[in-house]
Parts: sequence; C-alpha cells; structure tokens
Amino acid sequence: MAELPETAVKGWENREGPLVLTTVDSSGMPNTIYVTCVKKIAGDKIVVADNKMYKTRANIKAGSPVSLLYLTKDKKAFQIKGSVSYLTEGDIYDDMKNGWLDKKYPGQAAVVIHVREVYSGAEKLA
Repeated sequence: MAELPETAVKGWENREGPLVLTTVDSSGMPNTIYVTCVKKIAGDKIVVADNKMYKTRANIKAGSPVSLLYLTKDKKAFQIKGSVSYLTEGDIYDDMKNGWLDKKYPGQAAVVIHVREVYSGAEKLA
C-alpha cells in the first residue's frame, strides 16, 4: 500500500469533472468508464460507488487491478493504480449508501481502491 502524496491530495481537492476508472478482463481486454460518485476515505483508500457497473463489476470480482485517473482544474493529471475490495456491507458501504452518496443513485456496492502507485503524468509519486 502507498499513501497519496501531498501533491496528489491537493490535486484531489482541486479536481474537476468525472474521473476515469479502468479495469481489465481475464483476457487482458481493458474496460474504461467515467465515475462521479467518489470519496477519499484515507490516505491510501478511495471509494467509488457502484451505480450499475456491469463489465467493471465483473472485472473487479475476477480480481482485476484498477487505474483511476483524475484531472485538476488547471488540467494536471493524476493516476492511481491499485487493488480493489468490493463491499456490499459494513462500515464503508454504510457510509457510502447512507452518508455521502446521493439517494438518486443505487449504490449497489462500495468499490474500495487500495492505493499502490500514484503518478502525475509519467512521474511516479508513490
């Protein structure tokens, strides 16, 4: 596990637009989606709400690593790579479902990204 470095945290606080989440299937075919319902819950964990992630869900349940990309308002890019936990119960799920997730979304599960590497462009930050 790695912590988000200060520059990536500042970027997170200044992000703009949807984030891009990528997984791969068992044959190595990538699948990329936009996500908007996200929350950083610790220096090494980010939660994404599963609001109808069909292919992504299947890839995660098969053990796919993930990549999460976000842009800041000044167009600086940050990429987080890591492993995933798929939670349908427990404190993190409850916080998502009954706390920060807008009730108009289904919130089928909390996708917890465990940060392993962080990049800004080609530069590895952690």
